[in-house]
Amino acid sequence: MKSSPGARSWIAAGVRHELLTRALPALRHDMAAPVSVIRMALLMLKRQVGAATIDAAACEERVALIDNQVSELVHAIRSLRDWELATTDDGITRSALVAQCVSLMRSAFDLHGVALDATDSVAAQEDEPRWPAGAALRYLFLGALGYLHDGVVEAVTIRIEADGADALRLSALPREPGATQAVLDAHRAPRALAIDAVALQNLAEDLGYAIALERDSVRFSLAASGG
Repeated sequence: MKSSPGARSWIAAGVRHELLTRALPALRHDMAAPVSVIRMALLMLKRQVGAATIDAAACEERVALIDNQVSELVHAIRSLRDWELATTDDGITRSALVAQCVSLMRSAFDLHGVALDATDSVAAQEDEPRWPAGAALRYLFLGALGYLHDGVVEAVTIRIEADGADALRLSALPREPGATQAVLDAHRAPRALAIDAVALQNLAEDLGYAIALERDSVRFSLAASGG
């Protein structure tokens, strides 16, 4: 039985949830790191205030550090809004999209023996155009990474490169014959929630983007279909 539009939207929502779950460790680290620094600074400040002679300059330095880390924490918390599709955002450049998503997933992919290679073609440039709907593009990019990570089990590198002026291409490169894999093999354990072609296509259609899937590559436009 063919799924209804509502059912397909639920499938896409489930894919977005899975992608956010995968990104959560990095997001959690960004929020936890300032808290650790604040706790240490407060401990040092407490000792300095309790000393026989108070070093005003040292206290001011600790207070400035705490203030800076509170700002970092607030920024990290506010960044969670970037994942809400209903929130209007200022868009995103191609280079910023690649940098953000690679930063989020690099550690997790490294643990599975898969490297992320962002080529020079996606480096920041002057007067880069900003593409609307940064949240949607972030989900789409992470979905493409997940598709190649979960599906191409022999891949050891996922290459990210520009494709024309308004698109990205991600390609899974296999291990060279005879190469050895240190620490962990690239064959991941089966995932019940793997991002397969059906899941990624549903996500792209729900977000309103055209995507071209092959077994070992994904290409998608940064402009929404009809936009």
